[in-house]
This record gives sequence, C-alpha cells and structure tokens, in this order.
Amino acid sequence: MADLEELKSKYRSVLDLAKAKNVRLDHCHIQDDKLFISGAAPNEDLKNAIWTEIKSVDESFSDLTCELEIDSSIPLPSPDVKTYTVVAGDSLWKIAQNELGNGALFHKLIEANPDKLENENSVIHPGDVLVIPAE
Repeated sequence: MADLEELKSKYRSVLDLAKAKNVRLDHCHIQDDKLFISGAAPNEDLKNAIWTEIKSVDESFSDLTCELEIDSSIPLPSPDVKTYTVVAGDSLWKIAQNELGNGALFHKLIEANPDKLENENSVIHPGDVLVIPAE
C-alpha cells in the first residue's frame, strides 16, 4: 500500500510550486494506491507548469493522479514572485550568490521561505522550490 507522506515527499516540488503559483489544491490523499491531488489553477499556463513539474519528478507519474481545472477567479501570483528549484550541490549561499548577486544575502532567502527554511542550518533538497525575494 502506498504511503501518503512518502508520495508527498516525492512530489514535494510539485506541491511547493502549486503553492507558489496560487494553484488551489482541494485534495491530497491516497486513492487507488496513488497520490491523488485535485484542485484548480488560475490559468492554462500555470496548469501546464504543474504538469511540467510532475513530469520532471517522474515521467510516468504512475503513482500519481492529478486533476486540475482552470478557475479564473483565483488570483494570479504576483509577477514579482520568482522561484528557484534547488539542484544537487546547491547551498543557500550559492543560491543567494547566483539569484541575488551576493551570497551574504542568504538570510533574505530564509525570510522569503518561512514555511521551508527556519535558519541558516535548514537543509534544502534537490527539487525544493524556493521563493526568490525581489531585490
């Protein structure tokens, strides 16, 4: 039988991207031995972005069922919100250096991601999606 927390962990980058892009998730549970997520995206582009992320996690997505509708009443994410997907070898310093122009600004990443980063010792994993604050 599929484990909810294990599948949520596998598809964490999808769930994080949905949150960052104002995609409403109404359901996230195990159904038919798969992770079942359903909800609505503000537009087709954001719906497609979620599907692109799903396929980057697992091209076959055989352990996932995703049903997303378009709901234009959902506000679009703020245009100044930029995200970054963590890759192997990244550190908060390295991301701040590349995205903010100065590694010493890593604390701004922590402030912009309170749900994921507690302090400078917070562990990041490949696939994590971080909000990059406006400079």
